[in-house]
Amino acid sequence: MSRTVEEELPPRGVLLLDGPFLLGRWLPFELTVHLTQSSAALARRTPADQHWTLSAHERYRTETDPAALADLTVRVDDPRHPALVEQD
Repeated sequence: MSRTVEEELPPRGVLLLDGPFLLGRWLPFELTVHLTQSSAALARRTPADQHWTLSAHERYRTETDPAALADLTVRVDDPRHPALVEQD
């Protein structure tokens, strides 16, 4: 069930879908970009009242391995200096 009204994408339109745990769910994306940061950077940038979510992020990283599933991975430990991660 969706929370938004269904809309038709115009020809040659692009849909950007953002979400922290989307990879590994067998959704039919044409291109995926995984934004990743170290556990320490994530903990620094997560508000204290949201630290309970950190274990879910770590579990997702270890069980799903989103970097291996994504077409591109970008490291954003410092969002001012994103870095494309070269994949083998």
